[in-house]
Amino acid sequence: MKLQKATRYGLYAVLELARDPDRQLSATDIAERYGISANHLAKVLRDLGRAGLVEAARGAGGGYRFTGNARRVTLLDVVKLFETIEGNAGPREAGDDTDVGGALNLVLGEIDDIARATLGSVTLSTLLKTMQWQGERRERLKARTAVGG
Repeated sequence: MKLQKATRYGLYAVLELARDPDRQLSATDIAERYGISANHLAKVLRDLGRAGLVEAARGAGGGYRFTGNARRVTLLDVVKLFETIEGNAGPREAGDDTDVGGALNLVLGEIDDIARATLGSVTLSTLLKTMQWQGERRERLKARTAVGG
């Protein structure tokens, strides 16, 4: 599944802010961390704010902080803010009325259903735990390599 830039930026921002909901980060702070456009990210953060996932604090020392519920918000919730998620009845294409086109659409529809189900089953909290586990695993591997090398 290919996601639009805005969707990826939204996921980066929400996950970065949800790591520590008490911390405020500016759009520039987040953009620099991920090597992305701060201007584009600011627009994405406004959309996340309208959805109630982040809150902006103005003024000196201002920034954004996560205000959603990381245990309830799924990746699909964020993706839906930026993507049109179509069901099996997507736009008709040339060849869809043939036996090959019909069979292909059936398989592609199943793939879309699986992707939606997966995104809908992974909460921000779950992904943050996975990220933490991966970081700890990387550190253990580095330590082993340093001792053995």
